[in-house]
Amino acid sequence: MIELIAATVLAVAPLNQPNPKLDWWREARFGMFIHWGLYAVPAGSWEDKGTGHAEWIRTTAQIPLETYDRFVDEFNPVNFDADAWCEMASDAGMGYVVITSKHHDGFCLFESEFTDFDIMSTPFKRDIMKELAEAAPRHDVRMSWYHSIMDWHHPDYLPRRGWEKDRSTDGADMQRFRKYLHGQVTELLTNYGPIGIMWFDGEWESTWRGEYGRELYEHCMALQPEVIVNNRLGARGGMEGMTGMDGYAGGYGGDYMTPEQEIPDAVDKGIDWETCMTMNDRWGYNMRDKNFKSTTDLLRKLSDIVSKGGNFLLNIGPKPDGTFPEESIQRLSEIGDWMDINGEAIHGTVGSPFASLEWGRATQKFHESSTTLYMHVFDWPKNGKLVIPGLAGTVTNARILGGGNVSFAVGQGEVTVDLPSQMPNEHIGVIAVEVQGKPVIYEAPEISAPAEVFVNELEIELSVGSEDLKIRYAINGNTTYGIYKTPIRLVGTTTIHARSFDGNNPVSKTVTKTFTKVKPWKATKIHQNVLGALTQSTYKGNWDDLPDFSIITPEKTKNVTSVDAIDMEFVALVFDGYLYINTTNMIEFELASDDGSRLLIDDEVVVDNGGLHGTQEKRGSAPLSRGWHKISVEWFNKTGGAHLNLRMGVLGEELHAIDPRSFSTSK
Repeated sequence: MIELIAATVLAVAPLNQPNPKLDWWREARFGMFIHWGLYAVPAGSWEDKGTGHAEWIRTTAQIPLETYDRFVDEFNPVNFDADAWCEMASDAGMGYVVITSKHHDGFCLFESEFTDFDIMSTPFKRDIMKELAEAAPRHDVRMSWYHSIMDWHHPDYLPRRGWEKDRSTDGADMQRFRKYLHGQVTELLTNYGPIGIMWFDGEWESTWRGEYGRELYEHCMALQPEVIVNNRLGARGGMEGMTGMDGYAGGYGGDYMTPEQEIPDAVDKGIDWETCMTMNDRWGYNMRDKNFKSTTDLLRKLSDIVSKGGNFLLNIGPKPDGTFPEESIQRLSEIGDWMDINGEAIHGTVGSPFASLEWGRATQKFHESSTTLYMHVFDWPKNGKLVIPGLAGTVTNARILGGGNVSFAVGQGEVTVDLPSQMPNEHIGVIAVEVQGKPVIYEAPEISAPAEVFVNELEIELSVGSEDLKIRYAINGNTTYGIYKTPIRLVGTTTIHARSFDGNNPVSKTVTKTFTKVKPWKATKIHQNVLGALTQSTYKGNWDDLPDFSIITPEKTKNVTSVDAIDMEFVALVFDGYLYINTTNMIEFELASDDGSRLLIDDEVVVDNGGLHGTQEKRGSAPLSRGWHKISVEWFNKTGGAHLNLRMGVLGEELHAIDPRSFSTSK
C-alpha cells in the first residue's frame, strides 16, 4: 500500500511584539490546569448514557437543567486542601495553576453576588478560589483563573443545546449576559489579589462576536493591567489553536496562543504559546478513565514544547471529595523528582537553536558572555557517543545534570560528547554544554518537495538557513558531490544526499531522502447512475470518535450534491459515491471538520481527521489515474459547532472546492 502524506495545518499569526508582563510566565514554562466542578459528582457516568463523559456531561448525557442543578446538594469536597494542591504543583516544578472558576455548566467555584449557582450553595460553603489564592504565594506559584464564556445554565445565554427543545428562550438577552460575565470577571480580578492569568474558553458559538472579545480584554486590563489573557476571546479564535493577535476579523487575540491536545510541529520565534493537555483522556474527573500518559511521555512532551518556545499546561481532574486521583499524584511526584535535577533545562530557557535532533530536543539559556545548551536526550546512545550536529564555536564544558563533567571532542560540523552507558534516569537524560558567546549552528540542508511519492515528475529543492553556506549534493549513491544551484527535476525513483559546506569545509551531517515514483491507482468503470450527486447516510448517536459504520444502521439515506455538515448534535454522516479525476497525478485533499472526519479513496484512508476537536484541517494525497474513483467521507458531531469541508487539487498546486459535476452515486 502506498504511504499517504498527511499533516496537520496550523495557521500561525505574525510575531508578537515583546510583552514584559509575560516574563514570569516564560520563566515558568510549566503550569497545572485543573478542571473541577459539579461534573465531578457523577464522575463520568449517567444512567444508561455511557461512561465517556466528564466536564461536558450536562450536555453529552442530555441531563435536564433542573436535574443537573441537584448536584449542588451533593458537592461537598471535605478533603479539599488548597495548600496540598499548590504544594503538589510547586513540587512538580510548575510555576502557576489555572483552575476552572466556572466551566460551561455555569457553576462557580467562588462566591458570586450575581448567582446562587455557586460554591456557597453547596454543603461545603467555602470559597475555593479564596483558599487557593491565599495558598499559592506560600508555595511560590501564581494562581490563575479559567472562566468560560459559554454558560449552559444562565437564562440569557444563547444558543441552547440542540436537545433542550423544551427550555424556553423567551426574553433571553445577550447584552444582559455580557453584563453578568463582566460582573463575575470583576469579582475574580478584584476579590482575590493579583492574578496571573485569565484563561477564557467557550468563545466559538455564533452568539459571541469578535468585538465582545476585545471589550472583555480591555475590561481585564482596566482591573489588573498586569494580568495575562489567553487568545480565546474572539469569535472562534482559540479553538483554532494558533490564532493570535488580531488573527481573525473584528476580534482580539489576547496575549498568547493555546493549541489544545496537540504540539505544533514548529512555531515562529517570538510567538508566545501554550499547549494545554490532559494527563489521561478527559479534562474533568471520570472514575473509569485510566488511560494515563506515562511519566516519560509527559516529560518528553514538556521537553518538546519548551524546545519550541512554548509552555506546557498539564491538566488534573480532581475527585468529588477534593483530592487528586492517585495516578495523577504519582506522576506529579515522578515529574517533580526529575525536575529537581533537570529543572534548569526547563525554567527560564528559550527554544532550541537546532532545526531538529534525531535523539531528542534542546533548550538554551543565555548568560552575559556564554550560553548553556541543554541537550534533552530521549534516545541514549548505545555506543556512548552523543553527536551534536552543526554546533560550532568554542565549547568550554559539558556535564550531565545530576552527574559530573564529561569529555567532548569538536569535529567538522559537530561536537561529540562521551557519555556513560546508562542514562541517569529512566525518562530523559540532560547534558549541559557550555559555549562561549552565542552558539553558532550550521544547519544541515533541508530537502523539500510536495511529497515523497510521485506519479509523473517531481521538483526537488535544497535549502539551508545561512546565506554563507553552500549545499553540495549527490544522487543515488554517487560519490561526486555537485554544488546545488537550481531545483532538481526527478523522473524516476531517486535518493538525494546533501550536506552544508562553509567554503570547502563540511559543517553539517549528510542528510538523505528518497523520492519514489509510483504507479497511480487504477480508475473504475462505472455505470453512470446519478451524476453530480453522492449518497448521504445519516446516523444518530453519542460518540467521542468516528464510529464503525459497518455495524450501525442509518436513520435515512438521500442523494446530495456536496459534502457538507448539518447543524445538529449527536449525529454522523457518510457520503458515498465516485469522484472523477481529470488528470493522472498525485492528488491532494484537504478535509476540515468539527468534530472528526475521515476521507477514503478507493477504500484507502487518505485523510484521518478523527477525534473530538474544533474546526481543524488535515491533508493527505494519493496517486490517482484519470477517471472515476470510489470516494467515502465520514463525519460526526458530538456537541457544539458543526463544520465539514472538502477541497482537492494537484499536489503542490492551489486547492479548490470540488465541482459537484465530478461526483456520481454508486454504480
